[in-house]
Amino acid sequence: MAKQKQSSSCFLNSAILLFTIFCVSSVSFSARLHPILQSFHQKPIFRSNFHSIYDTSNYGTFQLSNGLAKTPQMGWNSWNFFACNINETVIKETADALISTGLADLGYVYVNIDDCWSSVTRNLKAQLVPDEKTFPSGIKAVADYVHAKGLKLGIYSDAGAFTCQVRPGSIFLEKEDAALFASWGIDYLKYDNCYNLGIPPKDRYPPMRDALNATGRTIFYSICEWGEDDPALWAGAVGNSWRTTEDINDTWASMTKIADLNDKWAKYAGPGGWNDPDMLEVGNGGMTYQEYRAHFSIWALMKAPLLIGCDVRNMTAETIEILTNKEVIDINQDPLGVQGRKVSASGPDGCNQVWAGPLSGDRLAVVLWNRCSNATTITASWDQIGLESGIRVSVRDLWQHKELTSDAVSSFSAKVDAHDCHFYLITPYPDHSVE
Repeated sequence: MAKQKQSSSCFLNSAILLFTIFCVSSVSFSARLHPILQSFHQKPIFRSNFHSIYDTSNYGTFQLSNGLAKTPQMGWNSWNFFACNINETVIKETADALISTGLADLGYVYVNIDDCWSSVTRNLKAQLVPDEKTFPSGIKAVADYVHAKGLKLGIYSDAGAFTCQVRPGSIFLEKEDAALFASWGIDYLKYDNCYNLGIPPKDRYPPMRDALNATGRTIFYSICEWGEDDPALWAGAVGNSWRTTEDINDTWASMTKIADLNDKWAKYAGPGGWNDPDMLEVGNGGMTYQEYRAHFSIWALMKAPLLIGCDVRNMTAETIEILTNKEVIDINQDPLGVQGRKVSASGPDGCNQVWAGPLSGDRLAVVLWNRCSNATTITASWDQIGLESGIRVSVRDLWQHKELTSDAVSSFSAKVDAHDCHFYLITPYPDHSVE
């Protein structure tokens, strides 16, 4: 969400007066044994540099062991389209729309309420209180409605004195708030970073992890630290996903910048914990169809959370086409869980790009992404994507939903329109190489 990152002295001073004790719970985690790409290295279809292209040295090293996030989370979040203009009717109608459009059947199961759901003050028991004007039935009633649809409900709070829209934060009251969320039937917590009192995030985020775990309810923990303190380096022991970037906005410039920022941390993601480059803007009107298709493709390849940010009650046919592409979603949800990354950039300012990532079943996903201002031909060579030069593969176009060739060798190329991409599934043949 749009952040009020400034911590004005009046808010900071008042918050410090309100809170005088801070206890950092001990960081407890269990090392998770993880599947590495050893099987790829042992097979003659892959080059010796395969591991250096797809570095997984930190893949799944210390992921939070709550049984969630085996694949990236999918669902919807209220902020990108509605901001503070939310109410219980919008949330319920969104749940209905996820069902009626078939999005829920594709995996979009989280219905996440962002900032502005709560009153501006806590009650006399120091509890968070839903805004009585916009959520008069209370959050539990909304959760019950969403659960009855077979979906999950998410809520929002902040690891600071206030949320970004100056509602009560949860710092120092993690146990109380986590218990309240659990009593409401919450399934997901997005935990923001505003008005953080200058306390390091490594100290502020673990207490909520421990508080959520102590409730006995399994709650997805989404850390929204904006990438300020490189959470990919430490948040795997704390949350199920962690924001690696600033907020996205509905522009080509923002989306491409954020993709590059998130790419830096590719080797740290894996089942149990994911790099989060923020929510999808597909369908909000600020980009072209081609740009939105590239946005969705790169997010899917990067194993980013797929959290819809538009009004799913009123989507165009193009928006539905993008968000319901099951073949692209399957890349995102592939059980191997290795984040795809940029493997080649050429042309003016590196705007002719090849992004790729390994998949289960000895397959590869490859995106040819044209970030130039004119149509151009982009080539993915086998050495760039980690295949031996003589290997034969089939190439399936995931947007055209058809196999383009069954015998590509050494490389393949395509003419890609400006700000568009082509997305391919690469499958080596059983006999591997050309005789």
